Amino acid sequence: MADFDYDLFVIGGGSGGVRAARVAASTGARVALAEDSRLGGTCVIRGCVPKKLMVFASEFRDSFADARSYGWDVGEGSFDWPRFSGHLNTELDRLEGVYRKLLDGSGVTIFDQRARIADPHTVTLADGSSKSAKHILIATGGRPVRPEMTNAHLGLVSDDLFHMPRLPKSILIVGGGYIACEFACILNGLGVEVTQFYRGAQILRGFDEEARGLISDMMQEKGVNLHLGTNVVDMGPAGDDKMKAARDGMGEPSNEDVPVSNMVQGGPIRVKGTNGIERTYEAVLFATGRAPNTTDMGLEEAGVKVGRRGQIVVDAYSQTSVPSIYAIGDVTNRVNLTPVAIREGMAFVETVFRGNPTPVDHDLIPSAVFTQPEFGTVGQTEEEAREQEPIEVYSTSFRPMRTAFAGKSDRVMMKLVVSKATRKVLGCHIVAPQAGEMIQLAGIAVKMGATKEDFDRTVAVHPTMAEELVTMKTPVRSA
Repeated sequence: MADFDYDLFVIGGGSGGVRAARVAASTGARVALAEDSRLGGTCVIRGCVPKKLMVFASEFRDSFADARSYGWDVGEGSFDWPRFSGHLNTELDRLEGVYRKLLDGSGVTIFDQRARIADPHTVTLADGSSKSAKHILIATGGRPVRPEMTNAHLGLVSDDLFHMPRLPKSILIVGGGYIACEFACILNGLGVEVTQFYRGAQILRGFDEEARGLISDMMQEKGVNLHLGTNVVDMGPAGDDKMKAARDGMGEPSNEDVPVSNMVQGGPIRVKGTNGIERTYEAVLFATGRAPNTTDMGLEEAGVKVGRRGQIVVDAYSQTSVPSIYAIGDVTNRVNLTPVAIREGMAFVETVFRGNPTPVDHDLIPSAVFTQPEFGTVGQTEEEAREQEPIEVYSTSFRPMRTAFAGKSDRVMMKLVVSKATRKVLGCHIVAPQAGEMIQLAGIAVKMGATKEDFDRTVAVHPTMAEELVTMKTPVRSA
């Protein structure tokens, strides 16, 4: 038997990679992990966690307004980005420290540098050293990408938003997916003038149509200047000599030439849209897609099959075309959610180190979109379900008690998609404050195969928004 330095070498220190490393080490395996950025990965450092904290911050403006309606003497106040940003960075430093402590406590060797695949059992580190391993797990995640267009380097991507020295007064957000919509709501709540371009007919493509229509309406009502069927035709610097020189043929600067602070503070940026509108913004955010982090990793040379979009191709057990190399998380472009990457990491350890082959279950995964209002969803959309079988749709939309009392026109939606044949709830979709919390619990019932009658037999908790999930007795339509 070959003598390896480690039983497992993990490349990538995000949530999936760290969990896999820790759990593998608990079986007695010798484990190492390499990360060239910060432990915690996208979710902890530049994704879910800081974004959710920004969501919390952005919601206070409406809360202050509501408080006055409830009798509290609350002033308008103002938002202090540097103070929030400083506190945010302190919290992220703390969380990164927690991840490092967990790895150290599990006996995992940490290399704070980039690693590449040299062959099926060897990785090469940035310092030139090589480490051998019986198994290699790639968990390098993904990254935001800019579109291919002139002057795209002037625009920010989602990673940049957490490092802005100050908030821009105005911003154009390009894109209609959940990242674009979440940041449109966040920045609007923090007092930024937000314009959003999306080339499609409606935001949040792939989600339930009724739900995304309500979210679109509510976003616009709250102040987001949303332009559907619209894309950027042309963009360029306005008032920056260096950028003007680049545009006039004196050499276009790379992203490295334009630090984030300059992008935000050195504006404005002139943008022309396909709708004919031309104006300037202090900042432009491209939220138009992400790509797996597989560039220059030596994958093809080692025989690892890579897909058309750069994703690592794996089987149901997260094994690549090279038997000793596995991959989990966003780098495989299966279901790009942090809890899914963690589940994939756990299934990998169960399969490889505990001798219990465990395929990854990607069926009926609950998820939340942290727009305002929030969106929670699990299972099939109405559109997907009716293409497969006859269904009934139970849906209601109403003004929630809290904001109705404050004189607001906010609306929420509760929706169940039900199979006529089996009576199983095929999909549940909630648009409401705290929808993510609700869908986590509803997801259990849907995953268990609950029927509409199971929901009906459940006594309502009153007065709550979620009680509508168990009080809808008559379908609004069949298909």
